[in-house]
Amino acid sequence: MLDVASKAFFQTLSYSRTLKSLASRYGMSGTRAFGRRFIAGETVDAAIAAVRHIQSQGLLCTLDYLGESVTSLAAADTATREYLDLIDAVDRADVERNLSLKLTQIGLEVDRTICVDNLRKILAASEPCGFFVRIDMESSAHTDATLDIFETVWKSGFRGVGVVLQSCLYRTEKDFERVNALGARIRLVKGAYREPKSIAYQQKSDVDAAYVQLAKRLLTEGVYPAIATHDEDILNEVTRFASDRAISPDAYEFQMLYGIRRDLQSRFRDAGHRVRVYVPFGREWFPYFMRRLGERPANVAFVIRSIFAERSVSTQRR
Repeated sequence: MLDVASKAFFQTLSYSRTLKSLASRYGMSGTRAFGRRFIAGETVDAAIAAVRHIQSQGLLCTLDYLGESVTSLAAADTATREYLDLIDAVDRADVERNLSLKLTQIGLEVDRTICVDNLRKILAASEPCGFFVRIDMESSAHTDATLDIFETVWKSGFRGVGVVLQSCLYRTEKDFERVNALGARIRLVKGAYREPKSIAYQQKSDVDAAYVQLAKRLLTEGVYPAIATHDEDILNEVTRFASDRAISPDAYEFQMLYGIRRDLQSRFRDAGHRVRVYVPFGREWFPYFMRRLGERPANVAFVIRSIFAERSVSTQRR
């Protein structure tokens, strides 16, 4: 995680139409397709192929169909129908039935009631087939609505659903207690969005300390928690904490992102831990991609090298 200024810089870039156009041209095709480092592809077939490969390595998977902040009911309806098609495709492919979604992708910023209806449709289709759906957490502007909607569908009887909490926000300990009281599963992340200092920690050390404290509470009080981080120091501390308290490795899982810290994924798998890889895919990959750049400086140099190498190859072919 970079400092607040850097995070803000990359979040601003994620809205650039020029950069998005450039990324669309070079990011997912060609010999130096830099987007494929972090994105499984733009189609369901590509995503399922990636899941098969990851599962063959003894890792768990979640499909993360990328998209957010739709601005019309038509777009929300389209995204919902695409989720229903995805559920059908995954069921037929007989790969792991685990999905991630954002509520702004299915209409939260357009019509909250429609968003809830769309979520119900997705859960009604997924639960009978044995799916687990994780509702992702977006910026703090959506935290209250996300938790309210999650609680609404939970109390209406859906159980194959969980939610994400972010350690960077001051409020998260209370949100943990609220969700945990329901008996629901929580995925803990640090938070990839730029947030004001009035509501969020600004220093990495503070975010990390809050993360560790919440992770330990999840391990001792939570329901099959998901510890989602690539921070090696935190992973080691969490592992020691669980071992010291004789918490079984099958009582929780570590979660990491596709293409990031594969060495850690393999190491913790080999040590007997459950490791889940989030596999992002879809045409709307650029905002997600920019957040990944903002979190890890080494990724920036990789992308720049790939872009210039691909442009050089294209020029030579003319």
